[in-house]
Amino acid sequence: MAALNDPLEVKCAATGRLWMIKLTNAPKLATAAATLALGGLLLATPAQATSGYFSNGYGPKSKGLSGAAVALPTGVMGIAVNPAFGTRVGNSAEMCLTVFSPNRGFTVGGAGPVTPGTYKSDNDVFFVPCGGANFRINDRSTFGFTILGNGGMNTEYPANAFTGPFVPAGPTGTAPLGVNLEQLFISASYSFDVNNRLSLGIAPTFALQRFSATGLEAFAPFSSSPGNLSNNGDDWSTGFGLNLGLVYQASPEWMLGGAYRTKMYMSEFDRYAGLFAEQGDFDIPASLTLGAAYTPKNNSALTLTAEYQRIFYNDVAAIANSGAVLATPFGADNGPGFGWSDMDVVRIAAQYQANDKLTLRGGITYNSDFIESNQVLLNTLAPATIRWHASIGATLKMDNGWDFTAAYTHAFNADKSGANQTPGFGQPVTLSMYQNEVTFGFSRAW
Repeated sequence: MAALNDPLEVKCAATGRLWMIKLTNAPKLATAAATLALGGLLLATPAQATSGYFSNGYGPKSKGLSGAAVALPTGVMGIAVNPAFGTRVGNSAEMCLTVFSPNRGFTVGGAGPVTPGTYKSDNDVFFVPCGGANFRINDRSTFGFTILGNGGMNTEYPANAFTGPFVPAGPTGTAPLGVNLEQLFISASYSFDVNNRLSLGIAPTFALQRFSATGLEAFAPFSSSPGNLSNNGDDWSTGFGLNLGLVYQASPEWMLGGAYRTKMYMSEFDRYAGLFAEQGDFDIPASLTLGAAYTPKNNSALTLTAEYQRIFYNDVAAIANSGAVLATPFGADNGPGFGWSDMDVVRIAAQYQANDKLTLRGGITYNSDFIESNQVLLNTLAPATIRWHASIGATLKMDNGWDFTAAYTHAFNADKSGANQTPGFGQPVTLSMYQNEVTFGFSRAW
């Protein structure tokens, strides 16, 4: 392995400026990864609404496996999924960037208070950095941290479909119409080898959310707090949770993994207490992931992996409450939401070490249908319709000791059609979305 003082060229995507980073020791490497990730995340607009509003994987190695990471080591960013992998990752650091391009919109037909037509959201390119580092404490334990953006419901429609007054002499919506949810997660992880087969991990996680909504004035007659419904600028929310992980080497061929991230109880969005149920409460749902990886005896270069994930959207009122009938005011405890149910996610992927320098990856993901057809009206604000993803990726070991990894993911177009059940609001609505995503990163072990 080359010395740690070999320089790395990093080009800022926003300014085009070229930086030469000369890292003389492990702490500087970790600091660089954290600084680049945190600085970029505070300026970025995360919008990776791929599994509901959860990202389909973290870091380029996991992205190349279509998000799989719970039973197969995927470097430093893999401990953001399963913190038990820290002892198997060892001393290393990583910095990465995702270029995410969603195409989303909706069509309204018929006659009624919602203006008929086809609407396409602007803002179709986003930059989402990530980074982290992992340090060996002793032969049996490690400490690590990761910084990343997750999820995001971002839309900005230049024309507002809700311009007609919903009640006589009621207000009309302004343009643009849309919402923006940004999330930042900072985790500190501890991993411990119970024995040669079993590893456990825990990662306390801090979450920061920023939200804004525009163009929803027409819904004011249906809100418990019309002044806290729309066009109030950015509002912030913070909270904490835990990520728990387990890795078990069942045999030389089989590795099993599991991770559970608790529900994260967040402070309320006070400026939008008249929009989200429970007076602006917008917690982050829990998720459970279970998986297995298999490496054949006669072909150790190949590893196959599969995993199942359940995202408990149904436990968060602002997301899960039904918006099929606008009977209860927005912002009330039982106020309208997006009508999302729990999502089941299945991933199947493969990794192949072609030679000492090149590793290839690929995978597919399937999301269950979690929105009923009568929920489409409010989901025009965040048309999370994606069902299928396909990914490819590769890692190249460079002569200077760095690894370069890249991955590409395509989320296939999916539509959802239906109509709201509120009297007078039963116009047909069709939601649609497809996505393209490129992720790349540099990593180094020592």
